[in-house]
Amino acid sequence: MAQEVAKEYPDIEFNDRIVDNMCMQLMQKPRDYDVMVMPNLYGDIVSDLVAGMVGGLGVAPSGNFGKDVAVFEPIHGSAPSHAGKNEANPTAMILAGVMMLRHLGEVEAADKVERAVASIIKDGTDVTYDLRADRDPKRAVGTDKMADAIIARL
Repeated sequence: MAQEVAKEYPDIEFNDRIVDNMCMQLMQKPRDYDVMVMPNLYGDIVSDLVAGMVGGLGVAPSGNFGKDVAVFEPIHGSAPSHAGKNEANPTAMILAGVMMLRHLGEVEAADKVERAVASIIKDGTDVTYDLRADRDPKRAVGTDKMADAIIARL
């Protein structure tokens, strides 16, 4: 089906890949890809792979764009295993908000939030366990403290 639709847009480069080969291609040449269209299961596999390439599910936002609407969320979804424990990394959710701000044309606000997040992560002090180099949960802060640090940095 995608091949048929692609024929209607000859100015857009189209390549068909099997999911396992796509994963290898993304690891070797990630800059070769801008937009990928795939069924849900393959999208889940590939999105988890690329999230791992940039630091894990806790830092990866996502956007789903339709003709008249857009939805922004962390790539990891609701993460029910972390619910109520004050341990989940808030970065993906905050960066999903950054994506939404950009989508709405609020580029300056988006840039400020993104810089604050990057600064806190770079400092490495007020971050959740998954962002610590030592992965020590005893030295990490909770979701609330990391979010407060980002807000204070704004």
